[in-house]
Amino acid sequence: MADYQPADSGFALDRDCKTLSRHVLEQLHSFGPEAQDLSALMNRIALAGKLIARHLSRAGLMESALGFTGETNVQGEAVKKMDIYANDVFISVFKQSGLVCRLASEEMEKPYYIPENCPIGRYTLLYDPIDGSSNVDINLNVGSIFSIRRQQGDDLDHTGADLLQDGHQQLAAGYILYGPSTVLVYSIGRGVHAFVLDPSLGEFILATEDIRVPAHGPTYSVNEGNFWQWEDAIRDFTRYVHRHDGYSARYTGALVADFHRILTQGGVFLYPGTTKKPEGKLRLLYETAPLAFLIEQAGGRASTGHEDIMSVMPGEIHQRTPFIVGSTDDVALVESFIQDHSRRQSTLLST
Repeated sequence: MADYQPADSGFALDRDCKTLSRHVLEQLHSFGPEAQDLSALMNRIALAGKLIARHLSRAGLMESALGFTGETNVQGEAVKKMDIYANDVFISVFKQSGLVCRLASEEMEKPYYIPENCPIGRYTLLYDPIDGSSNVDINLNVGSIFSIRRQQGDDLDHTGADLLQDGHQQLAAGYILYGPSTVLVYSIGRGVHAFVLDPSLGEFILATEDIRVPAHGPTYSVNEGNFWQWEDAIRDFTRYVHRHDGYSARYTGALVADFHRILTQGGVFLYPGTTKKPEGKLRLLYETAPLAFLIEQAGGRASTGHEDIMSVMPGEIHQRTPFIVGSTDDVALVESFIQDHSRRQSTLLST
């Protein structure tokens, strides 16, 4: 009797079982030490995502899962109970990794060091544990953002000063979107790829490989409640899209959800500075630089309005930046309004 040969077994494996860790190794075409490190790091991020997704799915049934803690974080923002839970999940997961010496997030004033990992840990994880946490209490989308950097130097004074470098120093970046399905999107500098959590397998399975953002898209996403706090250039852009066909407004109040729409469908997301906060609200190291890394890998752009986000040099760990991100044509359109406004201002000052 001939040996049994499963029909289309290779196709079934590729279709149903290309896991995140396997994909990372295939991307790097290597099983060397750094490839295995990145694969292991992405597995730990995936584990954090699974734990947070499970907690979110039951949040309405558990005490101490929803609402505020009554405390404020280092940015002066009210802290949600889910913020603390998610932050603690990332710390707990990476304590067991052996690879990460320190973690830095917007919920902690200083980097969190894992002494037992530091003798061999060569990497730092920067992350926003729950972005859009105001959406948790009303059962809307939220997300986690992450960035991996290689530790440089000994950092003997535990200041994390070597983290104050531009976005090009990121080894990997991505986010997890918690919604009708849990989606993990990542890049290690070789395109942008999306995975969906299959609860029956407990694994993130490849859903879309090499995502490309269209050069132009139909969506503009911005909190127009701040209209009168923006500089004239951003108000002029908003008036422009109001008066021209082809743009629709979409804004959820969760950066990850709004960015995911722009990444997959095109358009532009804006979080500009205001008269009260000219530097904007979003943090460079935890939010704008990781998402800029992704959008550039997908063929789009990210800008402050005056320079590329990836070129911004942070002066401190919690630095904020204005953020304009999305399709190349749409980001360029917003920048053109800013440049025109700057030229008019220069002309007025010179007369």
